[in-house]
Amino acid sequence: MKLFIENTMDQYEALFAMPEEKREDYFRYTMMGPFEEMWKTIRVPMKASHAGAYNVVMATKMLGYLDVKETDIGQAGLKKLEKIDINHVAEHTLLHCLDRMGEAGLRVDAASLRFGAYLADPHKLAYTKGYSGFGGIPGYIQLMIYPNDYNIPRIPAIIAHELHHNVRFSYFDWDHGNVTVGDYIIIEGLADSFASTLYGENAMGPWATSYEEEDLLYSIEVIRQALEVKGFAEVSSYMFGDEIAREQGYPLVGLSYAAGYAVGYYTVQQYLKNTGATIYDATRMTTTEIIEGSRVF
Repeated sequence: MKLFIENTMDQYEALFAMPEEKREDYFRYTMMGPFEEMWKTIRVPMKASHAGAYNVVMATKMLGYLDVKETDIGQAGLKKLEKIDINHVAEHTLLHCLDRMGEAGLRVDAASLRFGAYLADPHKLAYTKGYSGFGGIPGYIQLMIYPNDYNIPRIPAIIAHELHHNVRFSYFDWDHGNVTVGDYIIIEGLADSFASTLYGENAMGPWATSYEEEDLLYSIEVIRQALEVKGFAEVSSYMFGDEIAREQGYPLVGLSYAAGYAVGYYTVQQYLKNTGATIYDATRMTTTEIIEGSRVF
């Protein structure tokens, strides 16, 4: 498949050099334009229908992208990304991941794969150590990062995580309105298991492996009672925990930050251990097959 790496480093250089009043449209049309189909799929309009209405600039701020008016902090982050040659890292990682998937007979159901690395707001994404990603639409991956000593070494692992979403959703439909807690923990557990298979557990983010045993066992018991719960807000409460739920207005369910991710990773790891399956085998398995085979619940 064709791989396109957006040259967001040059785009940010141009953006920070222009007057503030011109930046939003540049970000909207030049930087997000290549991802218009992705945004359209998740019902985010490029331009607001009227003043103050929802649009891609508003959506990216909510998701933790850096505000385009933040010149000083943006330029400082940009220098770090240029220093590590983020686009080369991304290309090398994606080609490696695609090769490994291809060897296992797995693919992304898209004619091309487009990647873009974007500056994150370090304060909004402090709970994830300054980085996150989105790979829920086959053919598109975005990395949001404010580079620091913690997340720079973990860039290949998060790119692998998002690439796995591209592959998983090429074989299983994603309907955020009907997704269950069980579905979501397995989606994320598989993605983190793919990342750890390629890059090791030490390369994983804080959402999957930073749990003490007591908290993990407690979280499993809470999630055990909610595996069939549906609805994006309700499911998000179990995935992200009370801290984020409180910020986003989701119901509180008594869980620590990113509990669903930790439980999902543990569940998939137990499935692999119990069955002898590889992460590539598991990628083809249904939520029910993985949960039952894990014997966690």
